[in-house]
Amino acid sequence: MKQVNGEKLLASLGSGVNELRGRLTPDAPMDRVTWFQAGGLAELMFQPHDEEDLITFLKLLPEDVPLTVMGVGSNLLVRDGGIPGVVLRLSAKGFGQLELAGENRILAGAICPDKYIAAMAMDNGIGGFAFYYGIPGSIGGALRMNAGANGGETSARVVEVHAVDRKGNKHVLTNADMGYSYRHSSAGAGLIFTHALFEGYADDRAKIRSEMDAVRHHRETVQPVKEKTGGSTFKNPPGHSAWELIDEAGCRGLMVGGAQMSSLHCNFMINIGHASGYDLEYLGELVRQRVYETSGVKLEWEIKRLGIFMPGREVRPFQGVTTE
Repeated sequence: MKQVNGEKLLASLGSGVNELRGRLTPDAPMDRVTWFQAGGLAELMFQPHDEEDLITFLKLLPEDVPLTVMGVGSNLLVRDGGIPGVVLRLSAKGFGQLELAGENRILAGAICPDKYIAAMAMDNGIGGFAFYYGIPGSIGGALRMNAGANGGETSARVVEVHAVDRKGNKHVLTNADMGYSYRHSSAGAGLIFTHALFEGYADDRAKIRSEMDAVRHHRETVQPVKEKTGGSTFKNPPGHSAWELIDEAGCRGLMVGGAQMSSLHCNFMINIGHASGYDLEYLGELVRQRVYETSGVKLEWEIKRLGIFMPGREVRPFQGVTTE
């Protein structure tokens, strides 16, 4: 695997790094921090201590250095050539807050797991959050992707989102500012979400618990929750279910190297052994091609693919398939 030079990048930031309270890791192995457990190295990883530490770092970082933000690593596919520049990995200590913030309102940090906000809502009789119990990610990713499941989605619950831009300036965005649509937000790509305010409605705890139990049962019976996976691989196209299209194309259980489309839920891609980033992405593009050939539908990736390819191991979109 090609090595990157994180030590050189770290040195280029100058003596200002001594003011940082977070953790800096040159040449950080991404296969240890993503749920797929695959991929190359991050040139430099920074885990800020808190929001102010993050701002200090951003003011040190030259604008020409690429910056990639990650949460718990649940929906990321990292390519084998690694990720150039800095990977910003928010920590639970500085960005994992979870507290009540008024009647039927909850304040959650960007790295707070989605299922935690569902549990707090249930404990306090706040309805509208049970769907989060079935999403294997954190609030920051949910805000960026308008994550949803079981008939609910993030856009219905967001009041305001707090963020920091690349220059270290703070921003507060309303629900309208987030520009939500299906599995998408049009909020500036350079914004780093730090925490958000959510609002539900008064509801019976027993009813909420029943909804969460139904979500949990659904996940445990039809999704490969114990495998190395990134969650749903493709978005549901308008008027279709991605898994049905994949199944009809004969891709249930399809394998490339150590990567497989789950036999339990064929819109979940899994690492069944020592899959490379190449194996996973090639499998995904192969599925897209076969679905397109059988149905004429162009599946769009829901999994975020990051980094660069190893020389000679590039994965190119198949003919007739878009590159979203």
